[in-house]
Amino acid sequence: MESTAGHDARGQGERREVNAAPGKLRLAREADIPALETLIPLSVRGLQSVHYSAAQMDAAIGPIFGVDRQLIRDGTYFVVEAEGRIIGCGGWSKRKKLFGGDAHRTAGEDELLDPQRDAARIRAFFVHPDFARRGIGREILKACETALVAAGYRQAELSATLAGEPLYAAFGFQVVERYEFTMAAGLGLPVVLMKKGF
Repeated sequence: MESTAGHDARGQGERREVNAAPGKLRLAREADIPALETLIPLSVRGLQSVHYSAAQMDAAIGPIFGVDRQLIRDGTYFVVEAEGRIIGCGGWSKRKKLFGGDAHRTAGEDELLDPQRDAARIRAFFVHPDFARRGIGREILKACETALVAAGYRQAELSATLAGEPLYAAFGFQVVERYEFTMAAGLGLPVVLMKKGF
């Protein structure tokens, strides 16, 4: 599922400050994986608890909310660094997989998409709770949109968490479907399938 980036719903005057995201944006590297493995649970537990129970979050961390090394290898995953650490991450994909970390893979998900026919995937956005609502998710999403359009895609889709939905809606993504992903022990995770054309 995508985005524990959070969303800022304050007034227009304050929003200008929020868009001045802290830190430096760059492509993720394999060496970043340990930092990402630390960041993701912090982000999930710090920003998703309004929408999901502790049991839901625990079941989702790893298989759903986790590092996908394929995104890093493809050069489509970004991180934001500040104060000597990674404070945000997110990316896009040219492969069929819509969500999930390395622990959640099924047959055919790593097949390449066709830019003329398929929507690129927006994937795995997480922001450190101490830096939430400061424009980090927006900065990464802008970079993703620029890159996927440059790669020839004319649409993008994602499976958003309830916390991430407002960010994507602000960027023009439209709700296609609301559904529940079934996890271990019969737990469900309510999410939102969203799409956007360019």
